[in-house]
Amino acid sequence: MLKHLLPCLAIVVLASACATRPPQDQENICQIFAEHPRWYDHARASEQRWGTPIAIQMAFVQQESAFQARARPQRRRILGIIPGRRPSSARGYAQAQDPAWSDYQQATGKRSARRSNIADALDFVGWYNDISHRRLGLAKNDAYNLYLAYHEGHTGYQRGAWRNNRQLQSIASRVDARALTYQRQLSGCEQRFRCRRWYQIRPFCR
Repeated sequence: MLKHLLPCLAIVVLASACATRPPQDQENICQIFAEHPRWYDHARASEQRWGTPIAIQMAFVQQESAFQARARPQRRRILGIIPGRRPSSARGYAQAQDPAWSDYQQATGKRSARRSNIADALDFVGWYNDISHRRLGLAKNDAYNLYLAYHEGHTGYQRGAWRNNRQLQSIASRVDARALTYQRQLSGCEQRFRCRRWYQIRPFCR
């Protein structure tokens, strides 16, 4: 019995590994969704729930983890050799830290949400940006300031230390530019992903 199950288990493991493989071309959102069509569904669901555009969600995740499901900050090196502690508890696609992820789970009731699950990670990004919008007054299409608030935390953003952080401002500008590029690309291919199922008929699918 076990001998018969082993090949099946191997197939499941391999399929799982393929499903979480980072996109080969991360510069083009159409290629990303072509490689992982379900990611479009998850990003759209988050957009409909929280209001952050798909392109901004995907630009955040690309910056934070390069679409690696189990990404974590590198460990600090003691004496340049011995691996030490990680600088933060950030992990997963969205690089969400433990306190923020716990708040997200509690606020949404998604206790089983995982940071290595792209659907949960995109929903987290939308949820966090919705708080940034309500608490800080940031527009949901303002990728630059939304990213600063995402990186610094809401209190940190209000304190404004980021104004003296040229490196962080540069990263936020890069996220903003990528979001704009993704949006331009998506405008030319979104209908293909929105209407890709056999039961969806153009122009009636939304």
